Amino acid sequence: MEYEKLINGAIEAREYAYAPYSNFKVGAAVLMEEDKIFTGCNIENASFGATNCAERTAIFKGVAEGYKTIKAVAVTGDPNSYTFPCGICRQVIAEFAENGDIEIIVVKNKNEYMIMTLDEILPGSFTKKDLNN
Repeated sequence: MEYEKLINGAIEAREYAYAPYSNFKVGAAVLMEEDKIFTGCNIENASFGATNCAERTAIFKGVAEGYKTIKAVAVTGDPNSYTFPCGICRQVIAEFAENGDIEIIVVKNKNEYMIMTLDEILPGSFTKKDLNN
């Protein structure tokens, strides 16, 4: 897989973040079926529970346009450290990942990133398969 498009998409999306309370901007890019990429940023709210993370913004954009399968996710926050998806985002990623082998690209900057699987960052995830048991 070519990571450059996803990494650049996440970094660019971070610039659009609305983070007046935390001042912590996050960007994400999600590769879905048909190699369609959706980007998103975190969007804060004075009622903190109404805040939406970058990963979910990108995923929900894709789902709203008819795409339901995630192939890979890139996420970036502070360019001086690695920012991982939060627990809720990990669960949402699991909902739309066909299997736990999808790649999660945790980006510090264009040249420094880690590639992990969903199973590595969310072991023992609860998915729709569990509801069928």
